[in-house]
Formats: sequence, structure tokens, C-alpha cells
Amino acid sequence: MRTALLQSSGRPGSVVENLKVLDEAADRAAATGAGLLVTPEMFLTGYAIGDDVARLAEPADGDSADAVAETAARHGIAIAYGYPERSGATVYNAVQLISADGGRLANYRKTHLFGCFEREHFTEGGRSVVQAELNGLTVGLLICYDVEFPENVRAHALAGTDLLVVPTAQMHPFQFVAESMIPVRAFENQMYVAYVNRVGREGEFEFVGLSTLAGPDGVARARAGRAEALVFADADPVALAASREANPYLRDRRPGLYGSLV
Repeated sequence: MRTALLQSSGRPGSVVENLKVLDEAADRAAATGAGLLVTPEMFLTGYAIGDDVARLAEPADGDSADAVAETAARHGIAIAYGYPERSGATVYNAVQLISADGGRLANYRKTHLFGCFEREHFTEGGRSVVQAELNGLTVGLLICYDVEFPENVRAHALAGTDLLVVPTAQMHPFQFVAESMIPVRAFENQMYVAYVNRVGREGEFEFVGLSTLAGPDGVARARAGRAEALVFADADPVALAASREANPYLRDRRPGLYGSLV
């Protein structure tokens, strides 16, 4: 499945403008034959928006979700987008996967919050593995800091995730995560990992870009630079099956030895 990575911080604070950016990207991505478009973390509203996080948060089936679904259906492309999700009085840092016909496939709430900003504005999610079937692949969802915990990604591998989608807001000086950790995560867990970042300065944060789609051989199939970009790479189930047959990591595990991890 051809996958488009939208590296952009959009227009922080403006849902209307970010929906326009998303629509334009969906149009461009669909024209290349892409089956999935992935945005960064909190793309719908912006990340460093302070108390506007709560003000702009919406339910998973709210007006903005309907707008994204309309965009997906109009262009015929699935979309995974980051946004602040409101559930009653609680706000989560979330990513939702919408199908190419506008249906809601999956919604994931970030389980590992990073830093004081996130702990002040969000509540941790309680479900670690969220998946959906899309174009012959099992797609799993994590957000940013979540992927830095090897247990999270291994749980997805054991659950059969083929393509792990990770909207992120990766900031300086942690660019080594995009450069080194993501390809390793893909290799050690035998999956594709789409890691899609914000870019530029936003409030107190400097986002480093470097969005990448890494394959199960540990090679980056696509990597953006430090500017806004739309980059593409393929998640190939045939190549994935061959890689899993050749790589023994998951077969050679000895779970009985790992009890001390929990």
C-alpha cells in the first residue's frame, strides 16, 4: 500500500485551516495512487496551543471527524490524523483512522504522555494495541513517545500489526529517534513503521521533521528533511512476509524468561 506522510505543523490554533491543508494533501496523495495519508500528532489543532487544547478538543465522532471523513471519501484515500479527543470532561491525545469511504476504522488514545505540557492537558489512554484492517494490511496505531517503549511495539508485533502508524511531535534534541530508533523498531519487530512528524518552531518547542517510513529490513523507504513535505513509500505485504520468514526474532523469543519485565 502506497503511504503518504504529511510532514507539516499546519496552522496551529486553526482547525478550519488545518482541514484545508489536509484536503490539499489528500488530493495530492490520492493522485499518486496512495491508499493512506498520515498526519503528525495533534495535526487538527496544533500541538503547542496551551489551554486551547481543551477548547478545541472534539469527540471522535464530532464535526471535524465528519469533515475528515468527507475529505477521505471525496479523494478515495484513508486518513490517519492526530487530534485532541474529548470524552465528557476528559481530553486525550488521539489519532483516528478513517477509511477511503469515510468510515471510522479505529481510534487510539496516547498511553505514554511526554513532559509537563502533555501531563497538564491530557489524560493517558488505557489500551495499548489498537488495530484495523486496511487494503490487505493490519494497521496499528501509536503516538510519538509511545513508540519509544519497546514493549509497546513488541505488543503490536505479537498482535500481528503489519504497518504501525505513529503520528509524532518529535522535538530537538531527540532527532535520533527518527534517525536511528524507528528503523530498529521496524527491524526487531518485523513490520513497517510510518513515523510522521511536525516541523519548525511552535511555542517553546522546535520540531525536527525527519518523518520516515521504515521497512522490516531496517531501511528507511522514505525520509523527509527539516521542511514541510509530503513523502511517499510502499508497505508491501509480499516483501513483509518474505522478511518475516527470513528473520527469526519473533520465532526465537523465550517468553518464559521475561517475567521480570512486568
